[in-house]
Amino acid sequence: MNHRAVTALFVLAAVALLAPLPLAAQSGGEMMRTVDGQPHISGIFTFRTLTPLERPAALEGRERLSLEEAAQFEAAERIRLNRDLFDPITGAPSAGYQPRAEGGVLSYNEFWYERGIELTADKRTALIVDPPDGRIPYTPEHREARRVRRLNLRNGFADHYTDRSLSDRCILGFNAGPPMTAGSYNNNVQIMQIPGYVVIYNEMVHNPRIIPIDDTPRHGLRQWSGESRGRWEGETLVVETHNFITETSLRGSSRDTHVIERFRRADPDTVIYEFTVEDPNNLTAPWTAMMPLRRTDGPLFEYACHEGNIGMEGIMAGARRKDTQRVDAAR
Repeated sequence: MNHRAVTALFVLAAVALLAPLPLAAQSGGEMMRTVDGQPHISGIFTFRTLTPLERPAALEGRERLSLEEAAQFEAAERIRLNRDLFDPITGAPSAGYQPRAEGGVLSYNEFWYERGIELTADKRTALIVDPPDGRIPYTPEHREARRVRRLNLRNGFADHYTDRSLSDRCILGFNAGPPMTAGSYNNNVQIMQIPGYVVIYNEMVHNPRIIPIDDTPRHGLRQWSGESRGRWEGETLVVETHNFITETSLRGSSRDTHVIERFRRADPDTVIYEFTVEDPNNLTAPWTAMMPLRRTDGPLFEYACHEGNIGMEGIMAGARRKDTQRVDAAR
């Protein structure tokens, strides 16, 4: 039996075991609990939001917006990000562009996006809460390397499939993590609990993390999603992840990234998700972000990515074609 079958059976077993478990009712401020006494953080949640991970330069020094400012920001973002309003020639937002009757430009039309329509309830201008400027503290060397990589990817560069990102290669979802971060679509996750384990199952590239909640020693085997271990600190589940194969789906990470996630039930409809990222290679200091996981109706849907990954063939063929055009232009 291969690892995919084992994973599928474990997830199915977790669902079967979890489904009939009664919960201790939450009343008078009492914490929802599983039958084995742990804080109950299970459910299907969405983490979509217009609040950016990093604080935009235009909002420097502004930790939160007023209700009126937030409404204006949200309305402007909904227009700016609307793919049906992108100019199909430049591939950029265009205030004067009128969408075609059939709708849609570029890779997907707006119908398929699920980025959210509003900021977090507290109207923060960044999901990052530390450092106070709301920005990721990259090293200067990594900032330059990221700039070059973005330029290469934008220009279709790919000498080899490994030059493309993990999300391009359908290995990890661009928002699945760890840690999870809000993206353009598929911002959904199911958390399941059985005695001794928590399963975090992301809709994006249907990635399940099976996390022991005990002192099980780490085996040190590097994995795409790292090696996670959990523990309870009071009412908060703390999950620490090491041993990544290479960078995670989080931009600016490396194989030596260390992620600390915290899950705490705030009310029957909300789990507060907080994570801290440490990386001795690309960061000058750790940073921490926080966002709500809000209950949503299921089910999660399969994310098939490249439908067999044939999209990579097109990416590489396009890169080879651009190579030929560069040679012709030089002549």
